[in-house]
Amino acid sequence: MKPGSRRSRDIVAAVCLAIGAVFGLSGTMVSHAPLRQAFWAIDGVGLVVASALLTMKYLRSGNDCVAAGFLVFAIGESLLVSGTAAGLAGSVPSFGGGVALWAVALLLTSIPREFALWVRLVGGVASLLFAVVAARIFWGEQLLPTASPLPFFAYPFLVMTLVGWIWALVRGEGVASSRMGAEQPNPALHPSAPPSQRGN
Repeated sequence: MKPGSRRSRDIVAAVCLAIGAVFGLSGTMVSHAPLRQAFWAIDGVGLVVASALLTMKYLRSGNDCVAAGFLVFAIGESLLVSGTAAGLAGSVPSFGGGVALWAVALLLTSIPREFALWVRLVGGVASLLFAVVAARIFWGEQLLPTASPLPFFAYPFLVMTLVGWIWALVRGEGVASSRMGAEQPNPALHPSAPPSQRGN
């Protein structure tokens, strides 16, 4: 993929992550059900698009664990979107399945050293909190998506993780370019290089 195409993909992914963070958090703050559902629908679509792009990005770079994390995140977000229109009570089953996959996805993206340590730590905390939420729902508790203290206080950790991913995308192009440059073979040392490029 050309550098310009990679940069465009990263920008689109970063914008979609930002949309997900803003509308997702806003949806938890509003009490008007149709507005909340609209906010969460926009949030969900943005995060699915971003996760799909990031899956391809990290799959191409050879980081299979992080790529798998974003793939699982997209699947989990799709489950959440599928139940959004049903309202808070009606969405509990799909919400439970979605946050269970969120927990796994956040763990998969936080284990490798791809992101900064603070991003991985925040992602790990979010993973643990959402795992608790999922366990309570699957144990039979009717835990609404806006319930406090959980999952309400788990969302800020997710948003901070999204911000960390955006930060990595914004600054990552230069890092990626330097890595690519470092990985290019030196023609002077390559055995198949023409004599004129091998030096004396």
